[in-house]
Amino acid sequence: MKVYFIGAGPGDPDLITVKAKGLIEKCPVCLFAGSLVPEAVVAFAPKDAIVKDTAAMTLDDTHAEILAARDRGEDVARVHSGDPSLYGAIAEQIRRLKKDGIEFEIIPGVPAYAAMAATIGQELTIPEVAQSIILTRMSMQSTGMPEGETLENFGRTGATIAIHLAVRNMREIERQLIPHYGEDCPVVVGYRVGWPDQMIIRGTLTDIRKKVRKEKITRTALILVGPALAASIDFKDSALYDPKMPHVLRPVVGVDLVEDHNT
Repeated sequence: MKVYFIGAGPGDPDLITVKAKGLIEKCPVCLFAGSLVPEAVVAFAPKDAIVKDTAAMTLDDTHAEILAARDRGEDVARVHSGDPSLYGAIAEQIRRLKKDGIEFEIIPGVPAYAAMAATIGQELTIPEVAQSIILTRMSMQSTGMPEGETLENFGRTGATIAIHLAVRNMREIERQLIPHYGEDCPVVVGYRVGWPDQMIIRGTLTDIRKKVRKEKITRTALILVGPALAASIDFKDSALYDPKMPHVLRPVVGVDLVEDHNT
């Protein structure tokens, strides 16, 4: 048997990959994180499949289900939200699978930050404004952050920052980022992006906390911060389509390039 760690995407069932959907449709066992994965995604499972919500289960509980499936010779679809490689808590599951000699495979999914960028209709990497994206979270009741991985340190880069699991800590986000990005730096908060009740809140580092509090958002939100998020911004065109820039598939106008057939 085999365990498939499947990224279900941000919530919209239409954003699940073809491969992921096909595996859910054929696996006799489906374990899904119900607090973040909509039931519409696991509705693809076979009618006689064992489908269990793991939201209230422990690591021991979920592993016991996998062991039982192994004894029956049944594949398991372990469905996580977004992309399982990012805050998917799959590392400890994989450690147990390896210990028990159980084969596994990871199926990538659409990450929340990509779905949110699509929802707000913006590119996150703007020429000469921000060419990097930092994916991070903040320490609260969950696992602590490694030394050095602070918003203050990340803020020194000027990059676009995607902050997970931190909507209850907006005041600390302001405190650490305003010295580096300025009070007027744009911020976008996405609540349950990809779900029917999704909400997008725009603001700045000085007013976003009040806006979020007004909407009573306390969980399941992603925070984007950075100058690249400005609704209207003057920036230089990318060199990718510049006719004056050499390109292996688009020679500069007026210049003959000899193709090397040996490469």
